[in-house]
Amino acid sequence: MSAGAAQPQRQTAPERGPGPQTPPLVVVADFPAAEAKVRAGIDSSRLVVLDGQDQAASLAAATRGVAAGRGPVPVRPHQAPWRTLVVIPTYNEKDNLEPIVTAIHSYLDCDVLVVDDGSPDGTGAIADRLAAADPRIHVLHRQGKQGLGTAYLAGFAFALGRDYARVCEMDADFSHAPWDLPRLVHASADADLVIGSRYVPGGCTVGWDFKRRLLSRGANLYTRLVLASGIRDNTAGFRCFRTDALRQLDLAAVSAQGYAFQIEMAFRVVRSGRRVREIPIHFVDRRVGKSKMDGKVAREALLLVPKLRGRVRRS
Repeated sequence: MSAGAAQPQRQTAPERGPGPQTPPLVVVADFPAAEAKVRAGIDSSRLVVLDGQDQAASLAAATRGVAAGRGPVPVRPHQAPWRTLVVIPTYNEKDNLEPIVTAIHSYLDCDVLVVDDGSPDGTGAIADRLAAADPRIHVLHRQGKQGLGTAYLAGFAFALGRDYARVCEMDADFSHAPWDLPRLVHASADADLVIGSRYVPGGCTVGWDFKRRLLSRGANLYTRLVLASGIRDNTAGFRCFRTDALRQLDLAAVSAQGYAFQIEMAFRVVRSGRRVREIPIHFVDRRVGKSKMDGKVAREALLLVPKLRGRVRRS
């Protein structure tokens, strides 16, 4: 917040009868202030970010949203300074797709691209129905499971060909909170890649068992030590890229899939001399469906990391 700017008063949601009290909602003026609060330990689901909107109306809308299980919904979707595309790869996400697209558009004024790999559960048909009703929604249909990496590369190509300034990666399963999306995009003001990170102060995972925590922590420690990139959450899938940075990368040379794709993309950005920034998020285990993580994905990441230092040159 700039010097001399009005300080918003902290307000709390009204009490709603007996029983355990939820933590109060906290009003902040803008996204840098929200970032400071999350790093200090406040859950972003309790933040009401004004960003130029009326304080009383914002608090009322957020209170209603939290009560309905939709998070701190703003009065109107936040506006990013850049034309933004959110890419959502899908495979058997019929129960998640419409709710996540609706949630995204509740928090951020942006376009959405669904990249569906021929989901047998009808996810692609749902995506087509949504796109027919809303010009902000686009769909790419692919034949069969072709992998997370190629889905995002197809999304990047779509964004680059249509002059978007920002392109985001996001899961369909609500593991990435939609209210964190505006914070992710606004953080790209001074970074070429912004990563929603579980492993910086203020970040965490929710709903994981010990084995999954150990696997993720170990993979990121291993990657950080081998690549020396300075990134703490290399496998995170909640990201915002500047498209002008993507134009400078050799995307045709990217071959990794799964979580290894995230490792490779982040390392390529670092090697290109561009800035990577991590902002804290609470990563919540998926609401509906099964995780796509398996042993093959983990082995790919393990084998790829030592090769990247020789494969990706500095520029």
